[in-house]
Amino acid sequence: MLLTDTVKALFSSDKELSQSLKNIFGFYPGNIFLYQLAFKHKSASDEVINGYKLSNERLEYLGDAILGAVVADFLFKKFPYKNEGFLTEMRSKIVSRASLNKLSQKLGLDKLVNYSTDGRAKFRSVNGDAFEAFIGALYLDKGFGFTAKIIISRIIELHIDMELLEKVDVNFKSKLIEWVQKEKREINFNMKGEVGEGYDKMYLVEVIIDEEAYASAKDFSIKGAEQLAAERTWNNLLENGLASQLA
Repeated sequence: MLLTDTVKALFSSDKELSQSLKNIFGFYPGNIFLYQLAFKHKSASDEVINGYKLSNERLEYLGDAILGAVVADFLFKKFPYKNEGFLTEMRSKIVSRASLNKLSQKLGLDKLVNYSTDGRAKFRSVNGDAFEAFIGALYLDKGFGFTAKIIISRIIELHIDMELLEKVDVNFKSKLIEWVQKEKREINFNMKGEVGEGYDKMYLVEVIIDEEAYASAKDFSIKGAEQLAAERTWNNLLENGLASQLA
């Protein structure tokens, strides 16, 4: 399969993208279209299929789930004696939008993103979104096992200092509550329901500020869902200029 992908890269319609992925991650893509789509931000998309604007949003959704699962498995094995709260917080630190934005720039993925002239300024999370979309494309192209290997060996082990990360406090729920109190607003983390059963059960939490819904998120624990929903709300506030930039 790898030989086939190498041959495909030689005759690819986008040799530059194929070579960039090879340089960054050590592999040639099989289906180059998936990766072209992964780096196409909605601000640069003018192609509509069945009423859907072709962009990386669907791949971002898929990549978010795959990345979360791989990171959760990695942490579970790396820290066999740590409790659920610690694992949830560490995972949140790794997959936070701020972290993914930085990782995207560190890896050079930000240079591959196709966006409109003012897209990056308007959408602060464009690099992190592209990172997740890339993971989604990789999963569809190479499968879960290969994707997990790339995430762990080429991203986590090379670019994330786990010891330093343990000491970093990135509690978006606390940040959000602090901002709300400062602005004299009211916030609620509403548990909207449960999805799935048994070990697959996830909790859906929605953030409400002054009776307005800002963001929601699912996770295998209520605490994790609250943190993810808080982060998405914080990013929403940032994009709309309502909160100061994260440190």
